[in-house]
Amino acid sequence: MCLHSAARDLHAEFRGIFSDETIRTLLFDSYAELAASATVTWWLVLGAEQLARERLQAVAHTRIGDGKTPAVLFVSAHNAGRSLMAVGWLTHLAPDRAVAWSAGPEPVLEIDPAVVAVMAEAGIDISGEFSRPWTDEFVLAADVIVTMGCGCPLLPGRHYQDWELDDPAGRTLAEIRSIRDEIRDRVTKLIAVLPEARPARQTVAANLPV
Repeated sequence: MCLHSAARDLHAEFRGIFSDETIRTLLFDSYAELAASATVTWWLVLGAEQLARERLQAVAHTRIGDGKTPAVLFVSAHNAGRSLMAVGWLTHLAPDRAVAWSAGPEPVLEIDPAVVAVMAEAGIDISGEFSRPWTDEFVLAADVIVTMGCGCPLLPGRHYQDWELDDPAGRTLAEIRSIRDEIRDRVTKLIAVLPEARPARQTVAANLPV
């Protein structure tokens, strides 16, 4: 029943953009993706709803193309530290400059609490974030893909950067602060070179019904 309620909320949010079938397909798939590695299930519906929302936004960005803001995808192995910090910095430094997502090929149960703590020191709250799986919707929608120690399929028309950054997992707060600040500097440089706009693309991701 909770998933059906989430589907109704998403349908109201994306009315006129996606069919009920598309929304339910992504919502239930998002739930299955998160449930595959979850040991605590109380948050799964909320997490699945948020993940489905972001995937729908990515598909809309790909299909419609607003011609105003580029999309940036930050990818790290577990999407529990570096990539979340990068999204936090981009959103904080230039909230209207780009659409930012993060994901990882090997999502984990929870994000690194030390990463949350050092970002809070910088005035950025990422406590509500969670580790997201790497899905086709994000990759196909991204104009810029930043990888951090993991691979990514190469698609034409995207700009790729690979940032060699230490993994904050298991490191001291001082070391994580250094990683945080390096990510801030890299994000600042990225913002400066982002395109002002992009033409609409009509590619539909993952063979979803419309």
